[in-house]
Amino acid sequence: MTNTVENFAFIGLGAMGYAMARNVRRKMAPTGTLYIFDVYRPACEQLQNEFEDSGPVVIVDSPREAAALSQMVISIVPGAEEVQQVYLNDISGINAAPKNQDRLMMECSTIDSQTSREIGEALRATGAGIYIDTPVSGGVPGANSGTLSFLIGHNKPSDTDPVSHRLETVAAMMGNPKKFFYCGKLGAGLAAKISNNYLSCSILLAVAEAMAIGIRSGIDEKLLHEVIQNSTGQNFMADVVQPVPGIVPDAPSSNNYKLGFKTQMMIKDLGLGIRAGYATGIKPTIAEAAYGVYEKASIDPRCIDLDGSSVYLHITAPPRETQK
Repeated sequence: MTNTVENFAFIGLGAMGYAMARNVRRKMAPTGTLYIFDVYRPACEQLQNEFEDSGPVVIVDSPREAAALSQMVISIVPGAEEVQQVYLNDISGINAAPKNQDRLMMECSTIDSQTSREIGEALRATGAGIYIDTPVSGGVPGANSGTLSFLIGHNKPSDTDPVSHRLETVAAMMGNPKKFFYCGKLGAGLAAKISNNYLSCSILLAVAEAMAIGIRSGIDEKLLHEVIQNSTGQNFMADVVQPVPGIVPDAPSSNNYKLGFKTQMMIKDLGLGIRAGYATGIKPTIAEAAYGVYEKASIDPRCIDLDGSSVYLHITAPPRETQK
Protein backbone atom coordinates (compact mmCIF):
# COMPACT_ATOMS: atom_id res chain seq x y z
CA MET A 1 0.00 0.00 0.00
CA THR A 2 1.27 3.51 -0.69
CA ASN A 3 1.86 6.17 1.95
CA THR A 4 -1.21 8.08 0.86
CA VAL A 5 -4.27 7.84 3.07
CA GLU A 6 -6.57 5.16 1.79
CA ASN A 7 -10.25 4.89 2.68
CA PHE A 8 -11.79 1.44 2.97
CA ALA A 9 -15.30 0.16 2.40
CA PHE A 10 -16.51 -2.95 4.19
CA ILE A 11 -19.77 -4.57 3.14
CA GLY A 12 -21.32 -7.37 5.19
CA LEU A 13 -21.03 -7.38 8.98
CA GLY A 14 -22.11 -10.89 9.83
CA ALA A 15 -20.30 -13.08 12.35
CA MET A 16 -17.12 -13.18 10.27
CA GLY A 17 -17.45 -9.85 8.50
CA TYR A 18 -17.79 -7.91 11.72
CA ALA A 19 -14.55 -9.33 13.09
CA MET A 20 -12.76 -8.79 9.79
CA ALA A 21 -13.93 -5.17 9.60
CA ARG A 22 -12.79 -4.63 13.17
CA ASN A 23 -9.29 -5.81 12.28
CA VAL A 24 -9.20 -3.61 9.20
CA ARG A 25 -10.13 -0.54 11.24
CA ARG A 26 -7.47 -1.33 13.82
CA LYS A 27 -4.71 -1.75 11.23
CA MET A 28 -5.54 0.82 8.55
CA ALA A 29 -4.18 4.36 8.68
CA PRO A 30 -5.82 6.22 11.59
CA THR A 31 -6.52 9.17 9.30
CA GLY A 32 -8.34 6.97 6.78
CA THR A 33 -12.09 6.38 6.99
CA LEU A 34 -13.79 2.98 7.11
CA TYR A 35 -17.17 3.15 5.35
CA ILE A 36 -19.47 0.29 6.35
CA PHE A 37 -22.73 -1.14 5.05
CA ASP A 38 -24.92 -4.03 6.12
CA VAL A 39 -28.62 -4.68 5.63
CA TYR A 40 -28.80 -5.12 9.42
CA ARG A 41 -28.06 -1.59 10.58
CA PRO A 42 -27.58 -2.41 14.30
CA ALA A 43 -24.39 -4.29 13.37
CA CYS A 44 -23.10 -1.13 11.70
CA GLU A 45 -24.00 0.98 14.72
CA GLN A 46 -22.26 -1.44 17.05
CA LEU A 47 -19.02 -1.28 15.05
CA GLN A 48 -19.21 2.49 14.80
CA ASN A 49 -19.68 2.80 18.56
CA GLU A 50 -16.80 0.43 19.21
CA PHE A 51 -14.39 2.74 17.41
CA GLU A 52 -15.85 6.12 18.32
CA ASP A 53 -12.59 7.09 20.03
CA SER A 54 -10.27 5.47 17.47
CA GLY A 55 -10.39 5.94 13.70
CA PRO A 56 -13.46 7.19 11.82
CA VAL A 57 -16.13 4.63 10.97
CA VAL A 58 -18.98 5.96 8.82
CA ILE A 59 -22.24 4.13 8.11
CA VAL A 60 -23.50 4.50 4.54
CA ASP A 61 -26.81 3.56 2.91
CA SER A 62 -25.60 1.39 0.04
CA PRO A 63 -22.58 -0.41 -1.43
CA ARG A 64 -22.58 2.25 -4.15
CA GLU A 65 -22.02 5.00 -1.60
CA ALA A 66 -19.33 2.99 0.20
CA ALA A 67 -17.42 2.37 -3.04
CA ALA A 68 -17.77 5.97 -4.20
CA LEU A 69 -15.82 7.09 -1.14
CA SER A 70 -13.17 4.35 -1.11
CA GLN A 71 -10.20 3.02 -3.02
CA MET A 72 -10.46 -0.38 -1.32
CA VAL A 73 -13.64 -2.49 -1.01
CA ILE A 74 -14.01 -5.71 0.99
CA SER A 75 -17.24 -7.70 1.01
CA ILE A 76 -18.48 -10.87 2.64
CA VAL A 77 -22.19 -11.70 2.32
CA PRO A 78 -24.26 -14.91 2.45
CA GLY A 79 -24.51 -16.04 -1.17
CA ALA A 80 -24.34 -15.39 -4.90
CA GLU A 81 -27.58 -13.40 -5.05
CA GLU A 82 -26.34 -11.02 -2.38
CA VAL A 83 -22.96 -10.65 -4.10
CA GLN A 84 -24.70 -9.75 -7.35
CA GLN A 85 -26.80 -7.13 -5.54
CA VAL A 86 -23.74 -5.63 -3.87
CA TYR A 87 -21.81 -5.28 -7.11
CA LEU A 88 -24.26 -5.13 -10.02
CA ASN A 89 -27.48 -3.55 -8.78
CA ASP A 90 -28.15 -0.66 -11.14
CA ILE A 91 -29.12 1.71 -8.32
CA SER A 92 -27.40 0.65 -5.11
CA GLY A 93 -24.56 -1.54 -6.40
CA ILE A 94 -20.88 -0.74 -6.71
CA ASN A 95 -21.22 -0.69 -10.49
CA ALA A 96 -23.39 2.42 -10.07
CA ALA A 97 -20.60 4.31 -8.23
CA PRO A 98 -18.30 6.71 -10.08
CA LYS A 99 -15.85 4.72 -12.17
CA ASN A 100 -12.41 4.12 -10.72
CA GLN A 101 -10.15 1.67 -12.51
CA ASP A 102 -7.75 1.65 -9.54
CA ARG A 103 -10.44 0.62 -7.05
CA LEU A 104 -9.59 -2.81 -5.64
CA MET A 105 -12.47 -5.08 -4.65
CA MET A 106 -11.84 -8.17 -2.53
CA GLU A 107 -14.90 -10.43 -2.49
CA CYS A 108 -14.63 -12.89 0.41
CA SER A 109 -17.97 -14.69 0.17
CA THR A 110 -18.27 -18.36 -0.77
CA ILE A 111 -20.18 -18.54 -4.06
CA ASP A 112 -19.79 -20.44 -7.33
CA SER A 113 -16.79 -19.64 -9.52
CA GLN A 114 -18.83 -18.89 -12.64
CA THR A 115 -20.89 -16.16 -10.96
CA SER A 116 -17.72 -14.61 -9.58
CA ARG A 117 -16.12 -14.55 -13.02
CA GLU A 118 -19.20 -12.96 -14.56
CA ILE A 119 -19.31 -10.25 -11.90
CA GLY A 120 -15.60 -9.52 -12.22
CA GLU A 121 -15.80 -9.28 -15.99
CA ALA A 122 -18.84 -6.98 -15.84
CA LEU A 123 -17.10 -4.63 -13.40
CA ARG A 124 -13.92 -4.53 -15.45
CA ALA A 125 -15.85 -3.81 -18.64
CA THR A 126 -17.47 -0.73 -17.11
CA GLY A 127 -14.32 0.60 -15.42
CA ALA A 128 -15.58 0.03 -11.88
CA GLY A 129 -12.23 -1.35 -10.76
CA ILE A 130 -10.40 -4.61 -10.13
CA TYR A 131 -12.54 -7.38 -8.66
CA ILE A 132 -10.82 -10.45 -7.22
CA ASP A 133 -12.34 -13.49 -5.52
CA THR A 134 -10.66 -13.86 -2.13
CA PRO A 135 -12.69 -16.41 -0.13
CA VAL A 136 -11.51 -17.06 3.40
CA SER A 137 -11.18 -20.08 5.67
CA GLY A 138 -10.81 -20.22 9.43
CA GLY A 139 -14.31 -19.43 10.64
CA VAL A 140 -15.25 -16.96 13.32
CA PRO A 141 -12.22 -17.82 15.52
CA GLY A 142 -9.87 -17.04 12.63
CA ALA A 143 -11.73 -13.84 11.82
CA ASN A 144 -11.53 -12.69 15.44
CA SER A 145 -7.83 -13.44 15.77
CA GLY A 146 -6.91 -12.09 12.34
CA THR A 147 -5.44 -15.42 11.25
CA LEU A 148 -7.72 -16.32 8.34
CA SER A 149 -6.54 -18.20 5.29
CA PHE A 150 -7.12 -16.41 1.98
CA LEU A 151 -7.63 -18.30 -1.28
CA ILE A 152 -6.95 -15.66 -3.88
CA GLY A 153 -8.02 -15.65 -7.53
CA HIS A 154 -4.90 -13.79 -8.64
CA ASN A 155 -1.21 -14.36 -9.27
CA LYS A 156 1.45 -14.35 -6.54
CA PRO A 157 2.87 -10.95 -5.57
CA SER A 158 5.52 -9.72 -7.98
CA ASP A 159 7.37 -6.48 -8.66
CA THR A 160 5.57 -6.13 -11.99
CA ASP A 161 2.10 -6.44 -10.45
CA PRO A 162 1.29 -3.65 -7.95
CA VAL A 163 -2.23 -5.02 -7.48
CA SER A 164 -0.80 -8.20 -6.02
CA HIS A 165 1.06 -6.24 -3.35
CA ARG A 166 -2.05 -4.29 -2.41
CA LEU A 167 -3.91 -7.57 -2.12
CA GLU A 168 -1.27 -9.03 0.15
CA THR A 169 -1.14 -5.94 2.36
CA VAL A 170 -4.89 -5.73 2.86
CA ALA A 171 -5.35 -9.47 3.34
CA ALA A 172 -2.65 -9.32 6.04
CA MET A 173 -4.94 -7.02 8.04
CA MET A 174 -7.33 -9.95 8.41
CA GLY A 175 -5.28 -13.08 7.87
CA ASN A 176 -2.00 -14.91 8.24
CA PRO A 177 0.30 -14.38 5.21
CA LYS A 178 1.64 -17.93 5.69
CA LYS A 179 -1.86 -19.10 4.76
CA PHE A 180 -2.36 -16.99 1.62
CA PHE A 181 -2.78 -19.13 -1.49
CA TYR A 182 -2.59 -17.42 -4.88
CA CYS A 183 -4.66 -19.53 -7.27
CA GLY A 184 -3.82 -17.69 -10.47
CA LYS A 185 -6.99 -16.40 -12.06
CA LEU A 186 -10.43 -14.98 -11.37
CA GLY A 187 -12.69 -17.66 -9.89
CA ALA A 188 -9.84 -20.02 -9.00
CA GLY A 189 -9.81 -18.98 -5.35
CA LEU A 190 -13.43 -20.03 -5.10
CA ALA A 191 -12.76 -23.32 -6.87
CA ALA A 192 -10.20 -24.11 -4.16
CA LYS A 193 -12.57 -22.99 -1.40
CA ILE A 194 -15.44 -25.14 -2.71
CA SER A 195 -13.18 -28.20 -2.79
CA ASN A 196 -12.02 -27.50 0.76
CA ASN A 197 -15.56 -27.02 2.04
CA TYR A 198 -16.69 -30.21 0.32
CA LEU A 199 -14.23 -31.99 2.60
CA SER A 200 -14.74 -30.00 5.80
CA CYS A 201 -18.53 -30.30 5.80
CA SER A 202 -18.48 -33.99 4.90
CA ILE A 203 -15.74 -34.86 7.38
CA LEU A 204 -17.55 -33.06 10.20
CA LEU A 205 -20.57 -35.29 9.65
CA ALA A 206 -18.35 -38.38 9.47
CA VAL A 207 -16.75 -37.41 12.79
CA ALA A 208 -20.16 -36.91 14.41
CA GLU A 209 -21.37 -40.29 13.20
CA ALA A 210 -18.16 -42.10 14.17
CA MET A 211 -18.19 -40.59 17.65
CA ALA A 212 -21.86 -41.47 18.12
CA ILE A 213 -21.28 -45.07 17.05
CA GLY A 214 -18.30 -45.46 19.37
CA ILE A 215 -20.00 -43.88 22.36
CA ARG A 216 -23.13 -46.02 21.93
CA SER A 217 -20.85 -49.04 21.67
CA GLY A 218 -19.62 -48.29 25.17
CA ILE A 219 -16.37 -46.42 24.51
CA ASP A 220 -15.62 -43.40 26.72
CA GLU A 221 -15.91 -40.32 24.51
CA LYS A 222 -12.61 -38.79 25.61
CA LEU A 223 -10.78 -42.03 25.07
CA LEU A 224 -12.34 -42.39 21.62
CA HIS A 225 -11.28 -38.85 20.76
CA GLU A 226 -7.72 -39.65 21.84
CA VAL A 227 -7.71 -42.88 19.81
CA ILE A 228 -8.83 -41.05 16.65
CA GLN A 229 -6.39 -38.21 17.28
CA ASN A 230 -3.50 -40.67 17.31
CA SER A 231 -4.68 -42.99 14.56
CA THR A 232 -5.41 -42.92 10.85
CA GLY A 233 -8.75 -41.18 11.37
CA GLN A 234 -7.06 -38.05 12.73
CA ASN A 235 -8.40 -34.81 11.21
CA PHE A 236 -8.95 -31.13 11.98
CA MET A 237 -12.68 -31.49 12.52
CA ALA A 238 -12.19 -34.14 15.18
CA ASP A 239 -9.26 -32.32 16.80
CA VAL A 240 -10.64 -28.77 16.88
CA VAL A 241 -14.34 -28.68 15.98
CA GLN A 242 -15.15 -31.93 17.83
CA PRO A 243 -18.99 -32.16 17.74
CA VAL A 244 -19.33 -34.04 21.05
CA PRO A 245 -19.60 -31.67 24.02
CA GLY A 246 -17.04 -31.69 26.81
CA ILE A 247 -14.09 -33.12 24.92
CA VAL A 248 -12.39 -30.09 23.32
CA PRO A 249 -12.89 -27.08 25.63
CA ASP A 250 -12.80 -24.43 22.89
CA ALA A 251 -14.97 -26.34 20.41
CA PRO A 252 -18.44 -24.90 19.70
CA SER A 253 -20.01 -28.07 21.10
CA SER A 254 -18.45 -27.42 24.52
CA ASN A 255 -19.90 -23.92 24.49
CA ASN A 256 -23.57 -24.69 23.75
CA TYR A 257 -22.69 -24.97 20.04
CA LYS A 258 -21.79 -21.31 19.93
CA LEU A 259 -22.03 -20.14 16.36
CA GLY A 260 -18.99 -20.57 14.18
CA PHE A 261 -20.69 -21.57 10.94
CA LYS A 262 -24.46 -21.99 10.86
CA THR A 263 -25.98 -25.39 10.27
CA GLN A 264 -28.12 -23.87 7.51
CA MET A 265 -24.99 -22.71 5.68
CA MET A 266 -23.68 -26.27 5.46
CA ILE A 267 -26.21 -27.11 2.79
CA LYS A 268 -25.19 -24.04 0.79
CA ASP A 269 -21.53 -25.04 0.79
CA LEU A 270 -22.23 -28.70 0.07
CA GLY A 271 -24.57 -27.63 -2.72
CA LEU A 272 -21.74 -25.65 -4.29
CA GLY A 273 -19.53 -28.73 -4.09
CA ILE A 274 -22.19 -30.93 -5.65
CA ARG A 275 -22.75 -28.54 -8.55
CA ALA A 276 -19.01 -28.16 -9.10
CA GLY A 277 -18.68 -31.93 -9.15
CA TYR A 278 -21.24 -32.39 -11.88
CA ALA A 279 -19.84 -29.41 -13.82
CA THR A 280 -16.43 -31.11 -13.89
CA GLY A 281 -17.66 -34.63 -14.57
CA ILE A 282 -17.11 -35.93 -11.03
CA LYS A 283 -20.05 -37.57 -9.24
CA PRO A 284 -20.02 -36.07 -5.72
CA THR A 285 -21.26 -39.14 -3.87
CA ILE A 286 -20.06 -38.15 -0.39
CA ALA A 287 -21.36 -34.59 -0.58
CA GLU A 288 -24.74 -35.78 -1.81
CA ALA A 289 -25.11 -38.12 1.16
CA ALA A 290 -23.98 -35.43 3.62
CA TYR A 291 -26.29 -32.87 2.00
CA GLY A 292 -29.33 -35.01 2.82
CA VAL A 293 -28.40 -35.14 6.51
CA TYR A 294 -27.59 -31.43 6.81
CA GLU A 295 -30.77 -30.57 4.95
CA LYS A 296 -32.76 -32.25 7.73
CA ALA A 297 -30.55 -30.77 10.45
CA SER A 298 -31.04 -27.28 9.03
CA ILE A 299 -34.74 -27.42 9.98
CA ASP A 300 -34.20 -29.28 13.27
CA PRO A 301 -34.87 -26.92 16.23
CA ARG A 302 -31.88 -28.49 17.98
CA CYS A 303 -29.57 -27.19 15.23
CA ILE A 304 -31.09 -24.05 13.71
CA ASP A 305 -28.80 -21.01 14.02
CA LEU A 306 -26.24 -23.04 15.95
CA ASP A 307 -22.81 -24.16 14.80
CA GLY A 308 -22.90 -26.86 12.13
CA SER A 309 -21.30 -29.32 14.53
CA SER A 310 -24.71 -29.42 16.22
CA VAL A 311 -25.53 -32.00 13.54
CA TYR A 312 -24.39 -34.38 16.31
CA LEU A 313 -27.57 -33.49 18.21
CA HIS A 314 -29.63 -34.27 15.13
CA ILE A 315 -28.14 -37.69 14.40
CA THR A 316 -28.21 -38.82 18.06
CA ALA A 317 -31.76 -37.70 18.78
CA PRO A 318 -34.42 -40.42 19.02
CA PRO A 319 -36.78 -40.62 16.01
CA ARG A 320 -39.47 -37.98 16.23
CA GLU A 321 -42.27 -40.51 16.30
CA THR A 322 -40.89 -42.03 19.52
CA GLN A 323 -40.32 -38.73 21.26
CA LYS A 324 -42.78 -37.71 23.98
